[in-house]
Amino acid sequence: MLTEQFLLSRRQWLSAAVAGSVAGLAPSWARAADDYPSRPITLWVPWPAGGATDITLRVLVELVSHRLNQKIVIENRGGAGGTMAMPILQQAAPDGYTIAQIPQTVFRAPWIRKVNWDPIRDVTPIIQVSGVTFGVLVPAASPFHSLDDLFAYAKTHPGALTIATNGVGTTPHVVMDEIFGKKGLSYVHVPYKGTSEQMLAVSSGQVMVGVNSNGFAPFVDNGKLRLLVTFGDLRTKRWPAVPTLKELGYGIVATSPYGIGGPKGLPPQIVSVLHDAFKAAMYEPTHIAELAQYDQELDYLGPEDYGKSMREIYAAERRTVERMGLARVVE
Repeated sequence: MLTEQFLLSRRQWLSAAVAGSVAGLAPSWARAADDYPSRPITLWVPWPAGGATDITLRVLVELVSHRLNQKIVIENRGGAGGTMAMPILQQAAPDGYTIAQIPQTVFRAPWIRKVNWDPIRDVTPIIQVSGVTFGVLVPAASPFHSLDDLFAYAKTHPGALTIATNGVGTTPHVVMDEIFGKKGLSYVHVPYKGTSEQMLAVSSGQVMVGVNSNGFAPFVDNGKLRLLVTFGDLRTKRWPAVPTLKELGYGIVATSPYGIGGPKGLPPQIVSVLHDAFKAAMYEPTHIAELAQYDQELDYLGPEDYGKSMREIYAAERRTVERMGLARVVE
């Protein structure tokens, strides 16, 4: 009996020791999840400062910061069609202190060019926030008043029509390539890193046409730019006289929903904390009003539904680039 008690006690002692050793080997971020957040969080925005997405996210994170009692710092990294935050997420520790805005372009880029990250494997979905309104714009004094005017000019002046977008492989670029390609017409593509820079170039006449999202709203409202068409399913409430690509017969609807994601392996309890804070802040009147400034509305999805949507978008983008002949050759 004494021997059995000794062996039992020894086994219990060894189990406790092993458990303690494993806990000691656990990463510090795993042990600190219960105290999250205990320091500032960085949100990477893959667009230059000053654009509509940057501005609305700054309003949102200010509201989130109050709820978390911890500051959220926005870092901008524009370029590469809105994909520059992906390498950062891929290399970040899954501790909740590095998160990023996830635009639709990250689901398209891997099918167009070789990248070292994967938008599904390397991202933990947290929350979907909103979608955007894309549009085709020209200077107020431009002779162009419709898409047909652009096509007519491109036909009679081959290689002369300049069209600016927010980057190679972005939704505006892909859409314009598709509609011009169907008509057998060409244009000169002028990529910009951000909306503000691009809209200034269009309004000043440096380029003839601009295609971008939301950030064009102030330029349209102050009369510097004319909006020819939008990409949504229905006409916007803000500019109800402007037709959509869909109603003009092009069969294209593009709103590029975006959200917030973290690195692969982000613990569920941290995802929950971030999701709850962002969701509550999203529905605050201040944030809704800011979105309305750029003709945006809430488009909420929680982590599970957002993850499902991400996978569906990734598969759909592959079909799109293959249909358009943009798919990269796999080495």
